[in-house]
Amino acid sequence: MDTTDLAHRIAAAERRALARGITLVESARPDHRAQALEVLAALPRDRQALRIGLSGTPGVGKSTFIEAFGMMLVRLGLRVAVLAIDPSSARSGGSILGDKTRMDLLSREPNAFIRPSPSQTHLGGVARRTREAVALCEGAGFDVVLIETVGVGQSETVVAQMADLFLLLLAPAGGDELQGVKRGIMEMADMILINKADGDLKPAATRTCADYAGALRLLRKRPQDPAGYPRAMMVSALHEEGLEAAWADMQTLADWRRQAGFFDGTRAAQARYWFEEEVRSALLAQLKADPVRAAMDALAGQVEAGEISPGDAARDLISHHLSR
Repeated sequence: MDTTDLAHRIAAAERRALARGITLVESARPDHRAQALEVLAALPRDRQALRIGLSGTPGVGKSTFIEAFGMMLVRLGLRVAVLAIDPSSARSGGSILGDKTRMDLLSREPNAFIRPSPSQTHLGGVARRTREAVALCEGAGFDVVLIETVGVGQSETVVAQMADLFLLLLAPAGGDELQGVKRGIMEMADMILINKADGDLKPAATRTCADYAGALRLLRKRPQDPAGYPRAMMVSALHEEGLEAAWADMQTLADWRRQAGFFDGTRAAQARYWFEEEVRSALLAQLKADPVRAAMDALAGQVEAGEISPGDAARDLISHHLSR
């Protein structure tokens, strides 16, 4: 593979080349990994998209929201990329990858690109190489990159480590003030959007929005937020209501962080986080290589037989095989 040519075609916004590049970075083969790094290194460095992470519980309407929101951005003249992470089966390892079927209109837009990817064994609501897929989309000249996580719980916050803005979608009647002040994903959110605020659910959405707005005022103030943020607001993806107001608030928040110097600082901290994750992954990979694998299997047998505790076995493995 000519990685330089692939990088040039991605930079020229060729959709097929971008899809091939994402497939390359998601591959676990060592030779593909080396090629992926070459492609990433050859991409333009002066392109920067607004990265928006979006999370929420299953059934809250993430895909419907992304299609309506993405269509609005396209009408504003922006190029939009969507990276949709689909949960992988713990038994078979497979994924349905069906998020694109819910975005029928957006998937046919020339200025939009949608890529579903399996989460595989990676925790946190995203795939292991999602951050590199974001870099490819930036290199292709997209203005906004939307990262849709799998349906997640309160502890799944990894997407915040690759996004400039983190949106949390909630359903009407999804909790009260106490639910809103729980730590975890709630305190990572820059904006909480109460979706499905239409029809019979609108009164419940109004109450839920008020509950979370009150809860957000109880959370500790973050230095990267101007007055009034984070905030809760109601939207209806089905009727495309509240989307323009939400986009205006996102732009206000992103602009303030740029002017205050937090935007680049956050990206630098995120780069350090992913460097450390790569180091951890490399160390774990050593456990799967001989002779460490054989020693690990032998110790695992002793643990199963009750001859040694799991903690002692782990200490012995590290001290004899990984501390050199």
